[in-house]
Amino acid sequence: MSEATAVPTHCPYCALQCGMSLRATGAPERPAEVVDRTDFPVNRGALCGKGRTAPAVLSTRVRLTGPLVRRPGTGALEPASWEEALAAVADGLRRTRADHGPDAVGVFGGGGLTNEKAYTLGKFARLVLGTSQIDYNGRFCMSSAAAAHGRAFGLDRGLPFPLEDVPRTGCVILVGSNLAETMPPALRYLTELRENGGKLIVVDPRRTRTAEQADLHLAPRPGTDLALALGLLHLVVAGGHVDEEFVAARTTGWAEARAGAMAHWPEQVERLTGVPVPLLREAVALFCDAPTGMVLTARGPEQQSKGTDTVGAWINLCLATGRAGRPLSGYGCLTGQGNGQGGREHGQKADQLPGYRKLDDPAARAHVAGVWGVDPATLPGPGRSAYELLDALGTDVRALLLMGSNPVVSAPRAAHVEGRLRSLDFLAVADVVLSETAALADVVLPVTQWAEETGTMTNLEGRVLLRRRALTPPAGVRSDLEVLHALAGLLGWEKGFPAEPEEVFEELRRASAGGPADYSGISYRRIEEEQGVFWPCPETGPDGGGHPGTPRLFLDRFATPDGRARFVPVVHRAAAEETDAEYPVVLTTGRVVSQYQSGAQTRRVDELNAAAPGPFVELHPRVAERLGVTEGERVAVVSRRGRAVAPARITTAIRPDTVFMPFHWAGEGRANTLVNPALDPVSRMPEFKVCAVRLEPLSPGDATTGRTSRRSR
Repeated sequence: MSEATAVPTHCPYCALQCGMSLRATGAPERPAEVVDRTDFPVNRGALCGKGRTAPAVLSTRVRLTGPLVRRPGTGALEPASWEEALAAVADGLRRTRADHGPDAVGVFGGGGLTNEKAYTLGKFARLVLGTSQIDYNGRFCMSSAAAAHGRAFGLDRGLPFPLEDVPRTGCVILVGSNLAETMPPALRYLTELRENGGKLIVVDPRRTRTAEQADLHLAPRPGTDLALALGLLHLVVAGGHVDEEFVAARTTGWAEARAGAMAHWPEQVERLTGVPVPLLREAVALFCDAPTGMVLTARGPEQQSKGTDTVGAWINLCLATGRAGRPLSGYGCLTGQGNGQGGREHGQKADQLPGYRKLDDPAARAHVAGVWGVDPATLPGPGRSAYELLDALGTDVRALLLMGSNPVVSAPRAAHVEGRLRSLDFLAVADVVLSETAALADVVLPVTQWAEETGTMTNLEGRVLLRRRALTPPAGVRSDLEVLHALAGLLGWEKGFPAEPEEVFEELRRASAGGPADYSGISYRRIEEEQGVFWPCPETGPDGGGHPGTPRLFLDRFATPDGRARFVPVVHRAAAEETDAEYPVVLTTGRVVSQYQSGAQTRRVDELNAAAPGPFVELHPRVAERLGVTEGERVAVVSRRGRAVAPARITTAIRPDTVFMPFHWAGEGRANTLVNPALDPVSRMPEFKVCAVRLEPLSPGDATTGRTSRRSR
C-alpha cells in the first residue's frame, strides 16, 4: 500500500490530539504504521513516543478479541459469544434495577471516549436505565479548572484561544504542568515563545524538564499554589500594576478579591510556600512588564481539595492585570485526557446534559428531552461525582457498567476503590485490553480502538476533530456504540441508539444547539475541510450565514449574563491532610513521558516499557541520606490509606520536604493507593497532588503481598 493511501487521523492519547496518518501493514504484531502528517496545525508532524508506538496496542497479542464471562463453577473469566455476553449484561442491569431501583445501577465513563460515545452513554444511563448515577474519570482531570472557568467567565473551555497564540504573548506563567513529559509536541510553543523574546515562568515543586526551560522557576510546597497566586496578586496591587480601566469596564467583584489578596503579604506567602520574596517580586515584574500575558494551569493546582479556589486565584491575577478577554492574553487550562474537553460537554458527567447544559435547569431538560422524544419529568436529576460514585459501589450502587476507564489504578484511595468494585453484585466492563479493572468484571466486552472507528474528539483548544477509521477491527470486536445499541434493544429500547457515529453526531448537534457548548453548526464535512472547528459554533452566524466557529473567546464580552468577568474572592487554606510527626513528608504524583494515565495500554508496548519499566520514588539526597537509602533501593511510602513500594530515584530536582511518584502502575507500586480522596467542595475533585506520608527503607527480603486479579466472591 502506498503512502498516498494512508488515512489521516489523530493520536489516541492526550488532549493535543496530534495529527497523524495510518497505513495498514497486514502484520499481526503491528497492524498499522504511523506516517507523518505535517498539515495539522497543533503538532505540525511532531509526535511523542507514545503516539509513534500507538499501533502496537492494535496487535491481537495484547488486546481483547472476544467477550469474556465469569463462570460460576470456576470463578474464572472464560470466552463467550457476543449473544451470551450481552444477554448477561442486560440481565445483570435489569435484575439490579428491578430488585433495588434505578439508582442501584451505576455507569462510569471515560475522558477518552469520543463525543458520540460520551453522548450515547449519558443518554443510555438516563433513558434506558433511568439512573442518576453516572460520572466519568474526567472528574479526576480538570473539573476544578472547569468550575473556576464557569464562575469567572460563565463558560468552560480549556483554552479560550488556540495554541498558536502562546508563542506570540509576552509572558506565560505555567502552573503545575510538565509539558516536556505530558505533551512533548506542545513544548515547541514554549520554545518559540522564548525565541520570540517572551518570558516563561514555571511553577512546580520539582525542577522538571519543563522547568529547565524557564526564565524563572518557582518551587512551592505542594498544596500552597493558592497562597502563591494570592501573594503575587498582593504584589501586583502594591506595585500599582492593576489595570484599573479593564477592571472597571469588564469585571465585577474586584473590591472583595482585592481584600482577600491584601491579606496575604509576601513574607507570609514565603513562609507558606517556601518561595523567597525576591522570586515573588521577580515573577510579578516579568508578568506585568510584558505587554501581554497568559496563565496556563494543569493538574498541579487543580487536583487539590481547594483546586477551584486555587484556579480562581490565578484567574483573578489575569483579570486584575487585564490579561483576559484580549488578544494574546488570558487564562487557560491544559486538558489532559484525549477527550477530556468534549467528554464532559455532552452528558456523561453527573450534573450535565448535552451541550454543557445543567441537568437541574428546566429549560435545558426540556430542550434535550424534546430531542430525545421523552417527557422532561422522566429524566433523573444530578447524581454522585466520580469518587462518591465509586465509594458507593456495593452498598447504594449494586451494579456498574464501565466504559473506557481503569479506576483500580487511577482512582484515589485505590485499594479501597478496588474493594468496592469487588463487592458489587454485578460489574460489566467494555475495554480494548484486560485492564486491572476489567479483570474484576463479571462480563468483559472487547471494543474497537481509535484506529478502527470513526468519531469526533474535542482537543484542549476546543477544536472539534474527526478521527477516521483506518483499519478493520478483529472479527470478535464491536464498537462501544454497537454495544450500547444492542443493550438498549435488549432492555426494551429498539430505537434511539444508533450504532453509526455520524448519525449520533447529527443528533448531538441538535441536542447541543443553543447550549454553552453549541456544536450545531459543525459537521463531519466541515471538520475535514477546516482541520477542525472551534466551538461554540451555532448553525447560523451573526450575519445570517454559516457560523465560522470561535477560536478566540471573550474578546468582546464574557459569557456571563452581564458580559463581565467575575472576580471570586478566595483565601488560602491548608491541604485536607497536613504533615505531622508520624507522616512528615508530602507526596505528590504525576506522569512520565513514556506511559499514559493508568498505563492500561502503554504498559503493553515494549518500547515504552523499556524507557519507563516501572514505578519509582523520587526523593531529595538529604532525605535519602537520612533514611540510609541509595539509588535504586526499594523504599516503602506509607500514608493513612495504605502502602506502596518502589525503587528510590535520588535527585536535587525535588524539594527536601516532598517526594514524587508516577501513578501509571498497579501492584505494590500503585501510587494512588496512598492519595487522599478529600474532595473540592465545588468541583468534587479529589486531592491527588497532596498527602502526608512517611518513608521506610526496606531490607532485601522485605516484600508486599500481591493481589489476585480475580474477584473474590
